Amino acid sequence: MSAAETSTNAVSVPRTSVPGLTVTGDNDFFFEAAKEGRLEIQRCADCKTLRHPPAPACPSCRSFSWDTVESTRRCTLHSFTVIHHPKDPAFEYPLAVGLVDLEEGTRLVADIAGIDHDDLAFGMELEVGFSEHAHGEILPQLRRRGEA
Repeated sequence: MSAAETSTNAVSVPRTSVPGLTVTGDNDFFFEAAKEGRLEIQRCADCKTLRHPPAPACPSCRSFSWDTVESTRRCTLHSFTVIHHPKDPAFEYPLAVGLVDLEEGTRLVADIAGIDHDDLAFGMELEVGFSEHAHGEILPQLRRRGEA
């Protein structure tokens, strides 16, 4: 076992400075849906405004009532960055992270997989897939359409 790994119940896991998820009553639906390969968006039950990230109250009408809608997972790349440093063992570098406009109208930030960084372009069509991240969590990951 290397110095960058630690043993947990005989399984070697990389040491990481990435914190575990903070799951609350307002965002639990998002992480549970991700485990099932679905992207759920929080919606105000009163005025029907979509919001992401999840929050306790609607930013439009201040209602605390909400439900969710399932996203098509289709999106376009609004912006991106390629991270080189600092490096954390939980990720492969260089790491591309994108901000996308979901077809439903909200935005999402996630890492980008399977696309050469030189091929990334604003407005390119992507879709949200899912992958395992640090601590075994399943989180959204951006990919070319048809590859998620």
